[in-house]
Amino acid sequence: MRKALLLFLLLPVALSASLSAQEGSAERTTGEEVEPFRISRGQSFSASPGGDSGRSKGAPAFTATQALVDYREALELVLANHVSGAEADTARLTKSAIESMLLTLDPHSNYFDPAEYAELLSDQHSEYFGIGASIANFGREGSLATYVVSTFEGSPAHRAGLRFGDRIVAIDGKDVRGRDSLVVRNLVRGPVGSEVTISAERAGSHSLITVKLRRTRVPQPSIPDFYMVNGTVGYVDLSAGFNYTTSEELDVALRELSRKGMRSLILDLRDNTGGILEQAVHVAGKFLPKGTKILSQKGRLEFDNREWSSRSRTELSFPLIVLVNEDTASASEIVAGALQDHDRALIVGDRTFGKGLVQSVIDLPYGAGLTLTTAKYYTPSGRLIQRDYSNVGLYDYYNHKSILTEGQEQRYLKKTAGGRPVFGGDGIRPDEVVKAESLNAARAALLDPIFLFSRELAAGYLPGLGAYKISDQVHYSGAGTDREFEITADVHKAFREYAATLGDPILTASVLEREEEFISERLRFNLYSAAYGNVVANRVLNSGDPQILKALDLFPKARQLASRLNPGSANK
Repeated sequence: MRKALLLFLLLPVALSASLSAQEGSAERTTGEEVEPFRISRGQSFSASPGGDSGRSKGAPAFTATQALVDYREALELVLANHVSGAEADTARLTKSAIESMLLTLDPHSNYFDPAEYAELLSDQHSEYFGIGASIANFGREGSLATYVVSTFEGSPAHRAGLRFGDRIVAIDGKDVRGRDSLVVRNLVRGPVGSEVTISAERAGSHSLITVKLRRTRVPQPSIPDFYMVNGTVGYVDLSAGFNYTTSEELDVALRELSRKGMRSLILDLRDNTGGILEQAVHVAGKFLPKGTKILSQKGRLEFDNREWSSRSRTELSFPLIVLVNEDTASASEIVAGALQDHDRALIVGDRTFGKGLVQSVIDLPYGAGLTLTTAKYYTPSGRLIQRDYSNVGLYDYYNHKSILTEGQEQRYLKKTAGGRPVFGGDGIRPDEVVKAESLNAARAALLDPIFLFSRELAAGYLPGLGAYKISDQVHYSGAGTDREFEITADVHKAFREYAATLGDPILTASVLEREEEFISERLRFNLYSAAYGNVVANRVLNSGDPQILKALDLFPKARQLASRLNPGSANK
């Protein structure tokens, strides 16, 4: 939700006496008027005095007006005197200054230049403008390249014949070999209806194919997939954030799964980094009786002190398990926390990220924008979701190294509706901790060679392994079979021979033998991606996912929780 907030840039800069006396520099005096920071066309605000700045006793308070003068003076001095000042990018300097200011406040307030802000707003609308293909970097012997990993059904990329393994060489005639995939992505994206020309190299061929595509709106749903895990358990992948269509997407998924006989549900919030608060409230509310508290929000302004409750007329009562991990953050933590506090769902997986700060999205002049922290989130039991960031570096914060001690945890102890102990101040702790498969150094080193080998395998260019060749375009309506693309001893032998040519000291014979199951799983994933698309390929990974498999074993506990809230639901 956007709010028209008064914003001033408080950027004190320490300058030497000789520079501050520079001729032509702005002079600051008490009460001096400067042009106020504009919030929107036709609106302006006067700066108001700030609090005690910590300056010498008797000195006037340091105001936002004075901060603006200081910043202007510092910028002019940099441009006029720094050894590289003549070539300095003023917009970049200003962006860096604003970002640095915000980072002194908290890790989540952020500034977006016009291009970044437009992308942020586009993500919230579940779409972007491009060709409808997923791309990624893979490398061999230090040489980096960008490859097509998958295309989306009906997209320009799919219609033009781009497919798994195509190596992107040029965009509109510009050589992109060796460039990061984010650079390539930004070149591929553009205004809807505009054209882009892509040159790519197909596996096993050194000749280029060149296609011209017209950019279009590409749907980016927050629920990439849903399906029946077995005869009675449904699975919903809500991993792509909460956007304006999330609640409607979930309604569609639940109706379809119910039609197929769903009596229990796994709601997967792993890797869901958040999004629109109202949509998270709608999702949690589907499983809670009308009037049940979902979260509270506390901030400085009256507007920021609010509570949200379920508006559901008929809540869903079937047994529910919610999967979470360290990348489950913000809005998704609100859903997990509310369902846990009301004993409505069993939370399974790993401790969540711990992001409980409210960002208001604010328009700035000339297309830029801010996400500014204005409040904090609390679960229904009063738990603070946010982790402590006061004495933690940014690297450690984002790598979740600020775990509470046992003594500190007791300060955040709360009780669920059924009396179970739960803790705040460090994300949402699962009811059942189940670790995901770790990506150790050997497995990380295997990802690139596995993809490049899969590329040749799917193209049919490996001697004696022609049965794995995928000749046709992707069949999105297909689902394959459980026994399709079985990885035989001959495939493993060919992969070991391929890995030996790389000269990577990590990929020893013993490592390849020990990681044979991982290699088989990733090879099958790539082959399914080539044949049926990424959605079906992810189901292959899910079939062996330890957290999903454990969740299936834990449904008796989930039924007990559901029966407390809705007597009789355990027998449904």
